[in-house]
Amino acid sequence: MSEKMRAGWIGTGVMGLPMARNLMAAGFSLTVYNRSRDKAAPLLEAGAEWADTPRDVAIASDIVFSIVGYPQDVATVILGDCGALKGLRKGGILCDMTTSSPELARRIAAAASNDGCFALDAPVTGGDVGARDATLSIFVGGDEQACERARHCLEAIGKKILYCGPAGHGQQAKLANQIAVAGVMFSVCESMLYARQAGLDVGAWLELVVSGAAGSVAMNNLGRRILEDNFQPGFYIDHFVKDLGLCLEECRAMQLVLPGATLADEFYRMMQAQGEGKLGTQNLINCLAALSGKKWRQPENGAAKA
Repeated sequence: MSEKMRAGWIGTGVMGLPMARNLMAAGFSLTVYNRSRDKAAPLLEAGAEWADTPRDVAIASDIVFSIVGYPQDVATVILGDCGALKGLRKGGILCDMTTSSPELARRIAAAASNDGCFALDAPVTGGDVGARDATLSIFVGGDEQACERARHCLEAIGKKILYCGPAGHGQQAKLANQIAVAGVMFSVCESMLYARQAGLDVGAWLELVVSGAAGSVAMNNLGRRILEDNFQPGFYIDHFVKDLGLCLEECRAMQLVLPGATLADEFYRMMQAQGEGKLGTQNLINCLAALSGKKWRQPENGAAKA
């Protein structure tokens, strides 16, 4: 499809709103739906059209993107009675960017094919910063020709696009990514907690570490938020619990044991059970500190103090 294609967008949360804004900035017309219209207001003010249902989004679109919370939400907005597939013309593309179930992605692709349409599962990584800056990495599963037709849109949203294989493979690639993220979050939080307890200037330490072998995107972005005592979500704990649950579900199906992912799942479920699910994943540092009867305190003059 050309850059003149009509785009639809379902889901305007922490990730979806800036992603949709970048699509509009690249010159695509946009029809938008969100469960709460208020959260779509910035897009409407910028010229997007409102639709009352996901079906209405699809009626007005050649390609429909969705990024919502959970697999059941994906099923509702795409396959439900008022779902996008009910309104999409033949040859249209559904592109779900939610981190969701590989099995559901395959089911959506089959349903779309039966209606003469195409479906892509295209979850992203890069967090809220990547969503704002259009530097996300995108894992794509589904029909390869449909992926190429959607490429101009995807390039407006992300910096790197990887075609991973048939339906469900985009989700599998993202779940593998989340397993890596789980390990990185432990390394970021444990190392910063250790540095603080050792009496180091954690701010100065961080500046050196992020440029070395131990550095990472998470260290650079979330490590700095931790220094500021900022635990607002770039990615919700609730959603990470969902992702890790999907990872472990796939592990069971493959008879694969991953102790690190299992441990991360336990820690994040613990925080969720304590009512912290709406905080960012960097809140792990507070959970780890509590294991030793410690507290992470706001840094003073660049150094975190006990």
